[in-house]
Amino acid sequence: MSYTASVVGGSGFTGGELLRLLNGHPDFEVVQATSRSYERKTVGHQHPNLREMDLRFTSPTDLESVDVLFAATPHGVSMERIDAFQDAADTVVDLSADFRLGSESQYDEWYDGHERPELLDKAEYALPELNRDNLPGADLIASGGCNATATILGLKPLFDAGILSGDEQVVVDVKVGSSEGGAGGGAASSHPERSGIVRPYAPTGHRHEAEIEEFLGLSVSFTVHAVDMTRGAAATAHVFPDGPVGKKDLWSAYRDAYDDEPFMRTVAGGGGVYRYPEPKAVAGTNHGEVGFELDPGNERLVVFSAIDNMMKGSAGQAVHAANIALGLDETAGLTFQGLHPVGAP
Repeated sequence: MSYTASVVGGSGFTGGELLRLLNGHPDFEVVQATSRSYERKTVGHQHPNLREMDLRFTSPTDLESVDVLFAATPHGVSMERIDAFQDAADTVVDLSADFRLGSESQYDEWYDGHERPELLDKAEYALPELNRDNLPGADLIASGGCNATATILGLKPLFDAGILSGDEQVVVDVKVGSSEGGAGGGAASSHPERSGIVRPYAPTGHRHEAEIEEFLGLSVSFTVHAVDMTRGAAATAHVFPDGPVGKKDLWSAYRDAYDDEPFMRTVAGGGGVYRYPEPKAVAGTNHGEVGFELDPGNERLVVFSAIDNMMKGSAGQAVHAANIALGLDETAGLTFQGLHPVGAP
């Protein structure tokens, strides 16, 4: 069975990734991509890797009826237009932050409030490794934030195994690529300003902390750096468990959590050049890498995770969740392997 799909906000970086994935998906037919700025332009005009697509951008005010609508819009748009989105599609997958959190009070604290709080408890978080059981049949799906996704993937096995309870001190530092700022990232994302930097842009108070607290029950000390990389998010978590932890405990925790997950890999101090998770190794893919190292002298556990922020942290996660919601092969359209060697991701 084939499903029709549309991408609202198709001219941005995330919209382009959605179009790339859906165009190569065996079970989706893309029938509409919208853009206010590029209306009537071909998809290939904005996304040169998609020049073969016979599709032009249309106005977002005139939505076609489809099975699945993917909304790749800035924060605030989906909550304003959710009625129109749901009228147009049986399933809405939102890639903004509009439906990720569970309560109006969280949006009051972390964002600028919420216009449709009655829908928050109806939305399902898209990250399958966390919320797979609740995705089948879901009609409103909220794709996770890339920094939160990287952090949650790294820490979740420790909670599942009882190594962490949520009361411990955890310090997380995330390095992210310029694509996180979107196609309109502004002066800070221009190449002359971005090249060669390791710039703290959210030393404290990053909004993705709310997702980590929501889905892990953990309050983290969270800092984000912008680095000279186009695609990728790499999270390093410094964890101070209450009791002793051995390497066998950690291997058991991560294997139990991810051995059956099609897109997760554990990389923890093996041989070769890439001994720990590395965004370059997963660029362009829906894979996530996690790893760890012990620091017994300081009673510290260091956890590493790496994703492509445009894929596992955004468009790939959204398609993965849609596959599960519709009862499709969950890996459909997402089996691309990374390239090696390759330049800056």
